[in-house]
Amino acid sequence: MSTVPQHRLLRTEIPGPRSRELHARKSAAVSAGVGTTLPVYIERAGGGVLVDVDGNQLIDFGSGIAVTSVGNAAPRVVDAVREQVADFTHTCFMVTPYEEYLAVCEALNELTPGTHEKRSALFNSGSEAVENAIKIARHATGRSAVIAFDHAYHGRTNLTMALTAKSMPYKHGFGPFAGDIYRMPMAYPYRWPTGPENCAEEAFAAFVEQVHAQVGESNVAAVIVEPIQGEGGFIVPAPGFLRAVADWCREHGIVFIADEIQSGFCRTGDWFASTHEGVVPDLITTAKGIAGGLPLAAVTGRADLMDAVHAGGLGGTYGGNPVACAAALAAIETMRADDLIGAAKRIESVMMSRLKELAATYDVIGDVRGRGAMIAVELVKGGGSKEPNAALTAAISAACHREGLVTLTAGTFGNVLRFLPPLVIGDDLLNEGLDILSAALEAATSKAAA
Repeated sequence: MSTVPQHRLLRTEIPGPRSRELHARKSAAVSAGVGTTLPVYIERAGGGVLVDVDGNQLIDFGSGIAVTSVGNAAPRVVDAVREQVADFTHTCFMVTPYEEYLAVCEALNELTPGTHEKRSALFNSGSEAVENAIKIARHATGRSAVIAFDHAYHGRTNLTMALTAKSMPYKHGFGPFAGDIYRMPMAYPYRWPTGPENCAEEAFAAFVEQVHAQVGESNVAAVIVEPIQGEGGFIVPAPGFLRAVADWCREHGIVFIADEIQSGFCRTGDWFASTHEGVVPDLITTAKGIAGGLPLAAVTGRADLMDAVHAGGLGGTYGGNPVACAAALAAIETMRADDLIGAAKRIESVMMSRLKELAATYDVIGDVRGRGAMIAVELVKGGGSKEPNAALTAAISAACHREGLVTLTAGTFGNVLRFLPPLVIGDDLLNEGLDILSAALEAATSKAAA
């Protein structure tokens, strides 16, 4: 259990005076290119609560963007990290290896979808994992073209920016980008022109036609897709679309890569979101929730693909750091012991019920979607219009912040509120956060109507 009291408490305005002092220091010391969603400076955290330097206790609906799924400062993670730090902090696995790296790879090979023989390699960040998955696919197939999708987000490095769909803020002014990347339509049910009932079939047909015409199947090394798109707005592809793409990849000798960096590790009510669609990826990328807040990422996949790369072709100085590996093993133990898959399903039940009630009241909520504790609402102009409403989204999120609820926005059009609470959050905090959201929605829509 967390030592942080599990209730909201506002001692000052948000942000408070001490946070404002620190934010002034940030402006003087940190690149302006590193933005901040909510400038409250945290000194402690646990469970579903963040405690800032002014003593305010905020409800956490962000989990550091799906990172602290087991809760901040989770006891097993803290104990494992302390023990490992006391033993050694680094040797570089490529120089003198250690058992912790092996144990994480063994766990990933067991937990990821599929019963085939697998191998894993560890890295530092989601972007690194994606880059290395592409390297592996290209090396193993001898092909170079890579297919990504509309609304995708895969990272901020040069190659992953090329894979990412949204320009501002991720790509604007940073080109030229890596080549031989092609973008195809995503099966986005809410915005599919002929309706959600036609989405999977028509999106897949468009995908096949465009790849054939623009790229050629024999030139494609990999198709990479998020089973639930993250920054794109928590888009859950129409049922059957992912399976059709994966089967098509297998037919043409193309590597199917599932980017589960945000959706993995119990977040969606299963170990991985691919499982909901009955999809077994050739390669799967993971990060975020893997290590309870410490930087770690991985590529896991078919042994023949992972072993195709020459010795020394994969790795990095810090990849699979022993402290991060110890944290990952403890986080996975926590997920199992505390049934965080069940916890994600409980969160889905509470959130979906409340959010659908709001959608029935406010026509500016165009869509409620997601799985497990990866839930979103898409906001529109209302009155029958699906025009994105980014201004309302920003206003609601800001109102939530002022009341001590940490919320995040997303979406290609900036009109999605996304919710990623820690899987250990209690129902009381969850419902209080939803009460705050409801009040913010009411206030923002009343103001807009005035």
